[in-house]
Amino acid sequence: MLRKVARLFTIKTRIEAFLIIYALALGATARGAHYLDQYPGLGGKLLFLATTGAVFLAGAKILDCLKYEAAAREAAKRDEG
Repeated sequence: MLRKVARLFTIKTRIEAFLIIYALALGATARGAHYLDQYPGLGGKLLFLATTGAVFLAGAKILDCLKYEAAAREAAKRDEG
């Protein structure tokens, strides 16, 4: 039963990954907007850039992990068959 629940929180397809990355980007831009209000000038702009840059890094890692997991599944299928 616990595996079925855990499977709900697993990213399986690229579409799911892109939806999660989109949600991360929305949150990062909202946080960046707050930083611009709190820290006007260069400091706020740098913090905004950092929040959006983190989304690029996380998105790339998510997509790379999907490719790695697909390759691992393919290798497991070849070993079984």
